[in-house]
Amino acid sequence: MAFLLQVMIASLVIVAGAWALVVIVRDQLVAQSLDQNATYYWSQRALDPAHPPPDGVDMHGYAVADGGSAAGLPQDLRGLEPGLHMLDEETVLVDKRGDTRLYLTYPRDKATMLAFELVSPPVLLALIALAISAWFTYRMTRGMLTPLHWLAREVRRWDPMEPDTAALASDQLPPSAGDEVRLLAGALQRMGERMRAFVRRERDFTRDASHELRTPLTVIRVAADLLQSDSDLPQRAERSIARIQRAGRDMEAVIEAFLVLAREGNVEPAREDFAVRDVVEEEVQKVRPLLADRPVTLDIVERASPRLHASPRVLSVMLGNLLQNACMFTERGRIEVMIAGDRIAVTDTGIGMPTDVLQRAFDPFFRADPTAPDGKGMGLSIVRRLGERFGWPVTLESAPGKGTAAVIHFVARR
Repeated sequence: MAFLLQVMIASLVIVAGAWALVVIVRDQLVAQSLDQNATYYWSQRALDPAHPPPDGVDMHGYAVADGGSAAGLPQDLRGLEPGLHMLDEETVLVDKRGDTRLYLTYPRDKATMLAFELVSPPVLLALIALAISAWFTYRMTRGMLTPLHWLAREVRRWDPMEPDTAALASDQLPPSAGDEVRLLAGALQRMGERMRAFVRRERDFTRDASHELRTPLTVIRVAADLLQSDSDLPQRAERSIARIQRAGRDMEAVIEAFLVLAREGNVEPAREDFAVRDVVEEEVQKVRPLLADRPVTLDIVERASPRLHASPRVLSVMLGNLLQNACMFTERGRIEVMIAGDRIAVTDTGIGMPTDVLQRAFDPFFRADPTAPDGKGMGLSIVRRLGERFGWPVTLESAPGKGTAAVIHFVARR
């Protein structure tokens, strides 16, 4: 299409230039012919005063003396001053010498045809040369681009998780592939092999980490449960064991969240039906000790009782991170967890965030105050990634001194 467009534009330019050349040649040829015939007439008249003006098939001449009769002169020529005149149908030369005026006329259509016959052969040759040149250029360019198109089609068919790099082997390339295409195919083949190896390592890590991390946590939980069932256990030890159990559950939730993020997008994590209220109450109880010495109230407002079919531990990690942030940055006032039919909103009256900090709040390892001892800048990043994984988008609204509102949006099961 690009070559056809170029040929069309070039052809239009050539034709327009040819027509302008026809007009110029026509006017010059007619003017030169009329001038030569007038010169010849005056030279012959000097020898023979009765010599008649030129009169042929196309050119006609009229000689009129001053004061003489102009009955034979066409009406449209009368009143023309000496010089060259371009009338609608003919070109007229009026030449006055002494007391006589010579009128010479030549049809414009005849002059146009004559000029066209002179100009058309080179213009036609130019158009033919343009078409031939464009055709050969197109064929050469197509021959150069065909291997690239083939390469692009092969790469487009790749499965990102298992790329078929064998299709880019040197013996599989088209015969017209040049050195550049072969170098590019080799680079893509090596990249595909590295990608496949990376995916396999990630799968192995996910499988091994799931086993290696869960096994010691299970041992810790079982041991803590056994200790808690001991009737002779001191009360102080009971509190410590309860903390160990809570920390074990938190660690299991975090491990599951990270494993969910590490899995492939088409691998569904374990799902179950659960009430959102149960998760909210559990997470609220976990963070209440963080507010023990502060004038901050933590309330749950239930406007609906949604149920989800997903991983409750993932929702626990998301909500837990949002609640910990709210507790960390709220010195006084209120923290509210609102449960609606399609969302959970955590609203606080803390210090809030300016616009520049709010725009980067979800960036990994970003901290508004790097000198603060608490937090590593990963909480909100994990929350956003988990939300994207489950289709639960997370939004933040905040202003300095007015607090922050974090919302987890979801579609409740009916």
